[in-house]
Formats: sequence, C-alpha cells, structure tokens
Amino acid sequence: MCNDEKSFRDNKRISVLGSTGSIGTQTLEVAEHMGLAIDTLTAGSDVKGLYGQCRKFSPRAAALSDENAAHELKALLSDTDIKVYGGKDGVVDAAGGMVSDTAIVAISGMAAAEPMIAAAHAVPRIGMANKEAIIAAGDLLLSSIKDAGAELIPIDSEHSAIFQCLKCAPGSGAGCAGKRTLKRILLTASGGPFYGKTRKELEGVTPATALAHPTWRMGRKITIDSATLMNKGFEVIEAMRLFGVPADKIKVVVQRESIIHSMVELCDGAIIAQLAPPDMRCAIQYAITYPDRSPSLSGEVDFDALGAITFGSPDMETFPLLALAYDSAAKGGTYPAAMSAADEVAVGAFLLGKISFYGIYDIVLSVRDKIARTGDFSLDEIFEADTAARELAREMIYGK
Repeated sequence: MCNDEKSFRDNKRISVLGSTGSIGTQTLEVAEHMGLAIDTLTAGSDVKGLYGQCRKFSPRAAALSDENAAHELKALLSDTDIKVYGGKDGVVDAAGGMVSDTAIVAISGMAAAEPMIAAAHAVPRIGMANKEAIIAAGDLLLSSIKDAGAELIPIDSEHSAIFQCLKCAPGSGAGCAGKRTLKRILLTASGGPFYGKTRKELEGVTPATALAHPTWRMGRKITIDSATLMNKGFEVIEAMRLFGVPADKIKVVVQRESIIHSMVELCDGAIIAQLAPPDMRCAIQYAITYPDRSPSLSGEVDFDALGAITFGSPDMETFPLLALAYDSAAKGGTYPAAMSAADEVAVGAFLLGKISFYGIYDIVLSVRDKIARTGDFSLDEIFEADTAARELAREMIYGK
C-alpha cells in the first residue's frame, strides 16, 4: 500500500554511515522529504560536509574516521549535545550505539565491513549501498548480519529492483538459490557513456569524458566504473551474494534509457521487471519504507517522452573488466577482493591523469593475478588481500 509521509514520520529514525557521499546526501534528501529524525551520521574526513549536516539535522551522534578531523568537528559542535566519535574505532562505536530503525550503509570500500556488522547488532534493518565489502566478503558479512538479527534491504537500483521483482514471484525470495520458480536474473546496464564505441575510439578517453554519464547522478568513482563496465561486473557478484544464485544465472542486458532497473525470468518463461525513473532516491526510500511505499522525490516515468525502451548486449572485448568480474566470481576466494581493491586505486589514478582508460584494466588484471588465491578465507584474510592489492596497485602506478 502507498502511505503518506506522516505514517513513516512518527517515531521513525534513521542513521547514515557515509553521509557526505553521493548516496549519503541523497539519503538525507529522502529523510528531509519524509520528515524522518536522524540518529547518527558518519563520514571519513569531510569536516565541513558533516558539520553542515549536523547543524541541519541535529543527530544524536556523529563520527569521522579521521581523528584530527573529528577533533575539529567536536570543537565546532561544542555548543550542541551531539556526541562526536573519532577514528576508525570511533565509527564502529558510533555504528554500534545507534538508536534507529534503519541504518543506511553508504561507506565505500572494505572500510564499511566493521561498522556494518556493528550496525547490524544495533538496528533492525540495514539499507545496503556498499558494493566493495559485499563483493570481497559478502558471504561472511551477510552471515554476520543475519546472525545479528538484522534485515538487509539492497539499495543499488538494480538489486533493489531484483529484490522487488522476487517479492512478486512465489517461492523465490532473496537468498532462495535453487528454488524452482526463478530461472535467471536479468541485470540491466545503461552501457555507460561509451556504449557502441570501439576500443580504438576509447584509447584517448579523458576523465571528463568518462564522467559524463548519460542518465545517472553518481559519485566520481562509480561513474568511472560505469564507463568501464566494472560497476556492472561488481553488480553481478553482488547479485550472486545477495540472492544466492550462480553467475551463469545472471545475464547482463544493456537498457540505455535506464528505466528498467532489472528483471527476473521465471521457470515458465514469465519475466517480471521493475521500472522507475533513474533516481537513486527511489531505491533509498524503498529500503526505509519496505514493505510499504510512500510518495517520493523521484517523479514519474514519462512514457510519452520516452517513446521506446531499447535493449542490447554488453561488449566484453571493448569493456574487458566485465569479463574479468565474471572470471573473478568463478574463481572465488580472494579474487573478487583483490579485483575490487585494485580497481579503486586504478580509478583514482585515472582521475588524476596518471594512467589511461585501459590502464585501469591492465592494473586490475595484473594486481589481481599476483595477489588473489582460491579457497575459503576468514574476514581478516580478505582484509589482508584487500590491503595487499591496494599497495601493489599503488606501487605499480606511482612507484615505491
């Protein structure tokens, strides 16, 4: 059923881990729209951003993983009752002390893992926007969240769509691998700014060109990952973890208009799709209101203006990082972790003009193959692989 905002406003509190990033700021837009109270906000070192959010939303607690930045924030907020935490342990403590109905996890990288687990022990629902930690250590993290008794709702637009579609398919809910109802997941992709281009045409791509995404408003790192299709590779692995299906049951379908956010095909040939405007606030809000719905900031799909919805196939030769992600998923072990960590460093170097567009692939492949191992590993061992991959990638790009 669709409720007005007031039905969710009364006694509803949320927390946002990673509040100054793209997903974090959009979450606060949703919270303001719905009139939700804010319990805890965390960030990395963005004192100015978090200070402004604290003044606007008056959270009970705030944290910065940079201790010096946290000291500065504490001084700036000395006239308030906001409790300020500092350092990586401080972020974990803040997450573990949250008093809210939902925690939106928008911290990027493996830095999200420990706060995520702490949050799962403190709140009944996790809205998951982090990719990297789920890709690198998804099974371990998902087990920890489940053991803590928290419910997990995905926020990536594609995984939110899959989650919603599966709720319409009897006998095939999230985590139901092998159920006879679900045949395969059809994971949609915009194709990024370079869809249809050849490898030769992309050799001189600049960061500014790669950041010009045709439909989505996202952070810089994920926008570059969309341009290389690495992001879609991450989402394949993410879907495997979240919904318990093997990679060969996940097909990437290019849908340029970004209106169909993903689909599920059932055993009888029926396909269920979720359509919505290309606006992350729709998925963020659903993670907060599920299983109910409320009018959102996202607007409506204008079918008259849209005219047509088109489909295509990804070109894995021109965009080899998507193929590399499928290969990493098949190998398992620390392959996804090493790939994800190396990609983060390589994308950062590309944005600084230190390596070329295809240099991202070269670095990720080389680092992954040097660092990764197959087998079963503990969370600490996955952290070690992540760190080793980052260090090697930096050494290869910047020297010792």
